Amino acid sequence: MALLSPARLDPAPTRPIKEILATVLTHETVAEDYRLLELSAPAEALDCAPGQFFHILCPVDGESQPFLRRPMSIYGYDKARGRLSFLYKVTGEGTRALARLAPGAGLNVTGPLGRGFTIPEEARGLLAVARGVGLATLAPLAQEARRLGRELTAICSARSPEHLMSIEHFEALGARVIQVTDSAGTSAPEHLRGLIEAEIAEGRVDMLYTCGSNRLLKLCQEIGAKAGIPGEIALEQQMACGIGMCQCCVRPFRKPGGVEQLRVCREGPVFDIQEALEW
Repeated sequence: MALLSPARLDPAPTRPIKEILATVLTHETVAEDYRLLELSAPAEALDCAPGQFFHILCPVDGESQPFLRRPMSIYGYDKARGRLSFLYKVTGEGTRALARLAPGAGLNVTGPLGRGFTIPEEARGLLAVARGVGLATLAPLAQEARRLGRELTAICSARSPEHLMSIEHFEALGARVIQVTDSAGTSAPEHLRGLIEAEIAEGRVDMLYTCGSNRLLKLCQEIGAKAGIPGEIALEQQMACGIGMCQCCVRPFRKPGGVEQLRVCREGPVFDIQEALEW
């Protein structure tokens, strides 16, 4: 298998950014503390790429008064049908307010923002590995892989089978899914290492993708460096403005000339996996 060069990512997104008032179509519980939100949105706001995000103005009500917008990775988008969806975990004041939205409600969202994942022309086999809500960020990769005629394998991790999410979604998009859980003892890093290395040995992997987790970052970095396989990671970070002005989301990255400070919202949230530093 020919080794691929690291992806050359553009320094900033080029897609148009829109502020829109979308309408809630469906809003369902999919697992403990997780919600799937589907919106109706104008086509001009849906020129998206996998890994990008929207900045959401969470509603203010009698119970919650979130001040800042919340960045949220795109779970799915369909420009032809005018559909935009997010899979999120209810963790704080903003997402608690968001969770109370009913079908028919309006929701102000701005995006798409940031730089998304890339799929190199020569990469035929893609491997995505994530856990929990990280699967939401990687889900659009399956959509894009199907459009491009590439094969994608998704290793989906969770505490137990009932906490696994997006399995049917990945499969419906043509992805091959491998399920691992804490309860079955299959989600430990060393077991994942064996799974990933077996996929590589079978010639299924030209590009690695992951999201969020420190241990998955370290694992994929080690495997990718050893096998000469490039990869990308989508990073999670607190943000205020979402467009690079406030510098709230700056973090260090490993570059050829030394460590550089980059904005996750603007230069990312997707980065070369070998450049990301553990946190």
